[in-house]
Amino acid sequence: MKTISLTIDGKKVTASEGEKVLWAALDNGIYIPNLCALRDASESPAACCLCFVEVEGKSQPVTACTERVEQGMVVNTRSPGALRLARTALELLLASNVVDCAHCPANGSCELQKIAHHLGVKLKTRRFRKLLRELPVDSSSPVFIYDPNKCVLCGRCVWVCRERLGIGVLGFAHRGFERLVTTFADEPIAESRCRECGECVVACPTGALTFKEQ
Repeated sequence: MKTISLTIDGKKVTASEGEKVLWAALDNGIYIPNLCALRDASESPAACCLCFVEVEGKSQPVTACTERVEQGMVVNTRSPGALRLARTALELLLASNVVDCAHCPANGSCELQKIAHHLGVKLKTRRFRKLLRELPVDSSSPVFIYDPNKCVLCGRCVWVCRERLGIGVLGFAHRGFERLVTTFADEPIAESRCRECGECVVACPTGALTFKEQ
């Protein structure tokens, strides 16, 4: 595959032709916040809206998980416009997410903590009114716990369960503010076709899915 050259944040890097800007940056040690992107997935849903960057020649910021690299491309991940969009997206996400790091098994390895630090946003931001759904926690599985109140709807667990493993226990239900990841007919995980492999837990970037051993 052809290798091309581009510049990201003033750094000259190389990437395979057709690669997404997000992976080109991450592979070269340049962090771009992201939650919903998966390298193995053919397309990214760009649902989290956290990976905005500016590309020279384009009139407005683009999502790095969908923009493909081009020869001579100049990318800025820290431009005021891109950062403003990413920070707003994060604060909106945090406004409907339970933030209880001190009592969360994912504390220290949670992607939200890393993103908030990178963007300079407080995890308990007060910019937007807090709206919590107080959904029941599913601890029926002998292997892991699912807390939908900490889910960021990135879809990683859904993709892994359905596309990589071919099981399809998890999926999205409802729309808008009521949207959530759940099982068919919202049955407890222990009563579903779940194989207890734990791959969904490994894929989860937050504390929504955690192993009971933790």
